[in-house]
Amino acid sequence: MMAKLGVSALVLLFLGGLWLVAAPFAVGYQARGATYVDATVNDLWLGGSIAAISFVSLVIYAADALRELARRGKHSDV
Repeated sequence: MMAKLGVSALVLLFLGGLWLVAAPFAVGYQARGATYVDATVNDLWLGGSIAAISFVSLVIYAADALRELARRGKHSDV
């Protein structure tokens, strides 16, 4: 149960980070072709960092889960 909650939180963080990266352009406070305003730079750095950290955490969690499944498979009596 706790693992599902943790994975759900990481997925939500990842999606939130992606939204922060896309928001300046989707909402329209960054004009197309103009020099990036400070809010856009902040959203890009913060959103990219949040998305990257949560994605790396999801990959580490998946690798650990696969390692655990492989370990359990080696000891089963078939």
